[in-house]
Amino acid sequence: MSVERIFVSPVRGGAQRECGRIRLEIGEGIVGDRNFGKKVYPGQNITLVEAEEIERFCREHGRAVDLSMTRRNLVTRGVRLNELVGKTFTIGTAQLAGVELCEPCASLGQALADESLSAAAVIRHWLGHGGLRANVVGAGEIGVGAGIEVDT
Repeated sequence: MSVERIFVSPVRGGAQRECGRIRLEIGEGIVGDRNFGKKVYPGQNITLVEAEEIERFCREHGRAVDLSMTRRNLVTRGVRLNELVGKTFTIGTAQLAGVELCEPCASLGQALADESLSAAAVIRHWLGHGGLRANVVGAGEIGVGAGIEVDT
């Protein structure tokens, strides 16, 4: 169970930047990300998605694999993120609390739609597979390759 890729976007809708390491602050999120310090809804600090789900989407719809396509912050491998709702877990030196599933929105549907797949079909595909929203409960750093440990 590990972090395969890390992405931040300094401005809403702006280009994503791939990072090797990020810093997280308690209750604030990722330093330098567009959602840092925002508290509009629970779990806005950081988002995670499974690499396996992105690969499945690409395989089923004949697309080249692009691990940045969902615009989530962390792309993980080897962990079922849905099982982390309501749990605390550690990645790198940061501690996170799983808040809720990161269900697909209209923006994701539109971004991944094409002539063969409608925005509504994209959203249906990602329901229950779109990842996890989490809050930072222990400040720290996360780097590519960091392990994921569920707290007991």
